[in-house]
Amino acid sequence: MMYALPFQTLLHFPCASKFTRPKDAMPMDLHCKFSSLEIKRLSRRMVLKFCGFNTLLLSINPVLAAPMPEMKEPEVIRTLKLASGVRFQEIIEGEGPEAQEGDTVEVNYVCRRSNGYFVHSTVDQFSGESSPVILPLDENQIIKGLKEVLIGMKVGGKRRALIPPSVGYVNENLKPIPDEFGPRRSLFSHANEPLIFEVQLLKVL
Repeated sequence: MMYALPFQTLLHFPCASKFTRPKDAMPMDLHCKFSSLEIKRLSRRMVLKFCGFNTLLLSINPVLAAPMPEMKEPEVIRTLKLASGVRFQEIIEGEGPEAQEGDTVEVNYVCRRSNGYFVHSTVDQFSGESSPVILPLDENQIIKGLKEVLIGMKVGGKRRALIPPSVGYVNENLKPIPDEFGPRRSLFSHANEPLIFEVQLLKVL
């Protein structure tokens, strides 16, 4: 029976004339072939184990496989609630003059139902052309909820507001009102439900 020498021994002592052969030993060149075969087998086994170890390591810890992208904290838009029940978000904070009660302002706006369905806008959805409206910040002339949203805004700013019907179109004389019959009829048909206004302050007159 033949026993293979340990791997380290084979590396340090390849078949060479340093060994003293016993009388019943096989020829030197045949012994060399078997030693070389054992080295090749051990080398292949070690390579396979090494590859398997790396694969396992990467599957356990994928951080080692690829660098993690830098995580950025999402921007959070705060929602403010007023005593009247109006809720609004500051989408863009303007840098111009601030609107005060009693001022007259020029604005663009989009009005939607609370489910997102479009009602009316001063900006054409297809061409992008705008027809701003001029509104006095007086609750006897415009809907109270929109007046509350506009007060404190700075020129260039934009706010999105949910206006409950109690401070909305409580009568049909309150602005803003579309000039066209179709949009005006659509607006008043939804006057008894909350409306979403996205308004941009263009000027304080």
